Amino acid sequence: MVVNIEETTAVVVDAAFHLHKDLGPGLLETVYESVLSRMLQKRGLTVERQKTVAFDFHGMHFDEGLRVDLLVDGRLVVELKSVEKHAPVHAKQVLTYLRLLDLPVGLLINFGSQTFKEGIKRIVNGHVDIASSRLRVNQERAQSPKEQEEQGER
Repeated sequence: MVVNIEETTAVVVDAAFHLHKDLGPGLLETVYESVLSRMLQKRGLTVERQKTVAFDFHGMHFDEGLRVDLLVDGRLVVELKSVEKHAPVHAKQVLTYLRLLDLPVGLLINFGSQTFKEGIKRIVNGHVDIASSRLRVNQERAQSPKEQEEQGER
């Protein structure tokens, strides 16, 4: 059983890597979603496909309108794409889902890229309990001038 969000993320990344390697790029997003969902379930994770995200905006409640491709163990958003290249809006989409669901981490996985490495991004929403990762978006908060000065003295 997977205990924390970091372990859950690692399991998803590993499964997605093998899926990309074995099936290759270029299939429809729905194919990757279906296969990855089953792979994760076989690894003991709970997976909700096309999870509807309810949200409130300016005093109005909306039950539908936003859908997360995969919600893993109720705590990890996985947004899948099958496009030639990520667009900047894709990472913003995942970050918005994380904020609306009040979750710390999400993955943006593009199965359309030539290599898995260029097709995966880790998106964080205020999550700090993590080792440094090249996959993080919104990685560091801005340092104050005093913090920058103190760091320069070390």
